[in-house]
Amino acid sequence: MKWIDLPPVWLAGFVALAWCQARFMSLGLDFGPVWADLLGGLLVGGGVVLMALAVTEMRRQKTTIMPHETPSHLVQSGIFTRSRNPIYLGDVMILAGLILYFDAILSLPLIPILTWILEKRFIIGEENRMRRSFRADWARYEGKVRRWL
Repeated sequence: MKWIDLPPVWLAGFVALAWCQARFMSLGLDFGPVWADLLGGLLVGGGVVLMALAVTEMRRQKTTIMPHETPSHLVQSGIFTRSRNPIYLGDVMILAGLILYFDAILSLPLIPILTWILEKRFIIGEENRMRRSFRADWARYEGKVRRWL
């Protein structure tokens, strides 16, 4: 059951909920013309790019990308100079983009719910492990780089 407690599984579940809401309970609501599709595509693409940059940097530093494991290095370069959690930010961007693309207006509350779950379920534990492992380096990094943006 450990495989189910991974951010991509949570993201897939929320995307499925948004799709079902748009498909079966749209109530005739939509975001309007083409702008939602364009913005949705930009958000999904941006989220994928953020995730790819983060995974590439973590692989380059030879540290884990698994959320419940303690990393061997504190990655502070690349995209991690802008966000402490670019992969989670990418997850939220992908969900927001797909909600726009699906015209799933009633699913908009899923965005802050996913953000809250990622923070409580993954980010806080990860940051606590890194705080214990990297002490002074983590304190400097945490003071310099914001959690999300």
